[in-house]
Amino acid sequence: MLKTSILSFVIIITIGLTYGLIYYVGMQGFLFAWILNLLLMMCVFKFTEALKSQFKSTYYDEKKWERKGKIYEFLGINFFRKLLVWIGWEKLNKKSNPIEKNTKSLIHLQYRTKQSELGHIIIMVIVLGFSVFVTFKFGIRESLWLLTLNILLNLYPIFLQRYNRPRLERAIKLSKHREGRLHNNG
Repeated sequence: MLKTSILSFVIIITIGLTYGLIYYVGMQGFLFAWILNLLLMMCVFKFTEALKSQFKSTYYDEKKWERKGKIYEFLGINFFRKLLVWIGWEKLNKKSNPIEKNTKSLIHLQYRTKQSELGHIIIMVIVLGFSVFVTFKFGIRESLWLLTLNILLNLYPIFLQRYNRPRLERAIKLSKHREGRLHNNG
């Protein structure tokens, strides 16, 4: 009951903040697109934290069409990763979520990739809805910032999670194997 109340509260606050954004900033231009994405990131982060899903869906498994990340490399994921380093995101992220070299830490990081992916999917769908609305109400030109930022702030982060997770899963297997060997020899 408490979880449902918290999730409902987050949704209501998100709707209220979004309404305020539309009322005070309008629905056009870079400022609206930027603030909408940041507002949704904060709210959806709170939502996924409260949700505490186990993320057991096969959706999160690597698919054949992903070709061991080759599709994401073709789409420029390595450039996007370099961009995140260049703007300081990786440093900030590692500072708030330090990575230890043990299985438990790797499993937690794997969980966070699923949580992040879900959050970016939710935001991407909402922003896409706004993009469609703004396109029909004001024209395609007025929705370009929404579309551009949706690609940069949501689609590519989804690609990044899907690119990194199989590598993490291999690292987890190796770590479990190594820990098992140490336990058997110790």
